[in-house]
Amino acid sequence: MAASDVTPDARSHAPSDATAPSDAPREAPAGASAFSTLIRTASRQQHEEAETSAFMGDLLGGRLGVAAYRRYTEQLWFVYEALESAAEDLRADPVAGPFVQPGLFRLAALRRDLDHLHDGADWRARVRPLPATEAYAARIAELADGWPGGYVAHHYTRYLGDLSGGQIIRGTAERTWGFARKGDGVRFYVFEDIGNPAAFKRAYRELLDALPLDDLEKQRVVEECKRAFALNTAVFRELGEEFPLSA
Repeated sequence: MAASDVTPDARSHAPSDATAPSDAPREAPAGASAFSTLIRTASRQQHEEAETSAFMGDLLGGRLGVAAYRRYTEQLWFVYEALESAAEDLRADPVAGPFVQPGLFRLAALRRDLDHLHDGADWRARVRPLPATEAYAARIAELADGWPGGYVAHHYTRYLGDLSGGQIIRGTAERTWGFARKGDGVRFYVFEDIGNPAAFKRAYRELLDALPLDDLEKQRVVEECKRAFALNTAVFRELGEEFPLSA
């Protein structure tokens, strides 16, 4: 699941909603690591802790019922509501703006999935965030309002994860609980406007590499990526308490 000071005009390198640019990735200066590489390597431990949580292991192992998957999907609603409700205000921001890509937006797909998972019932008035989810969403909202670089850290950890490991979750859900392939219940994981996910992810990493940030600010973004994974792990921990591992 998943960044060299180049130019503030990163928009020219932004991936379109449907495809990614064809130009070859730019190389980092000699002796320097690309910022996208730094983010990935520096946050690897926190990333692995999130991926290997007991809840996620049990979910992917098919040892939990659809109620656990539904509850997890409900938590995603609150996280993406925080991410995407701020997107329009950040569209013109020189740091966060290039990452605001409508082809990534997940709320409409989540709404359809939750409608399906709740059999069409009005779920909005009934679903509640776990305390860890509430803290996660609050952190995203705080950063969107005051630190665009921090918002990018959360944008990166969520959306690139959805395009990568999220596809494993989709496959498991289709096999385990009988959802139609790429249909209602798993639409969150289907990016219909991104024709080539691998090319899109390469272009996204170019955006990270082109962020107009100095070294100190880049380190702050790296630390926020670690925090984002930790917040995600906390959500998994509380879900695991609600849906303990099968005997």
